[in-house]
Amino acid sequence: MKELIITLIVLLVVGAILAFFVIGIYNRLVALRNRYKNAFAQIDVQLKRRYDLIPNLVETARAYMKHEAGTLEAVVKARSQASSAREQAAANPGDPKAMQGLMAAEAGLSGTLGRLFALQENYPDLKANQNMMQLSEELTSTENKVGFARQSYNDAVMNYNIKREMFPSNIIAGMFNFTEATLFEVKSEEEREAVKVSFS
Repeated sequence: MKELIITLIVLLVVGAILAFFVIGIYNRLVALRNRYKNAFAQIDVQLKRRYDLIPNLVETARAYMKHEAGTLEAVVKARSQASSAREQAAANPGDPKAMQGLMAAEAGLSGTLGRLFALQENYPDLKANQNMMQLSEELTSTENKVGFARQSYNDAVMNYNIKREMFPSNIIAGMFNFTEATLFEVKSEEEREAVKVSFS
């Protein structure tokens, strides 16, 4: 009888230790997942600011670039697509399809903005416009903030993915459906280069 009680106590202690171990790993995975979601929220704020600046930029340019309506419309369309993709990714930053859609939309927007600023070189009055200069400066500043936020997000995703792939965390991650998070990568060379704004 005494041996049975000791065996039960040992089993209870081992079970309690195992339960605390599983709870600790689970809570760590939750914390890491919430960190990358918070880091994405910082990207989201900067992207929204960027998208809010673009209509003003287009309207300012429209007054000078009457013959470049196609480029201006392409910027507006790319902004709309990127904004929609941002909303989908913000709803669930862990969804790989949403993140892929956002990365593709951002690459398209960066390309059309690059074309707009390249065309701006042909319009000296537009380059000298105070409103355009201010909007371009704000856009450049926002692009830098997006870059810093993206780095923070990618660091948080990397920490989460490492933890969920390591043994024994991978067992707990599989049991509780902690899926792999997607990095916010820059795929194209065009997007790797910051939008260039020149007033020379």
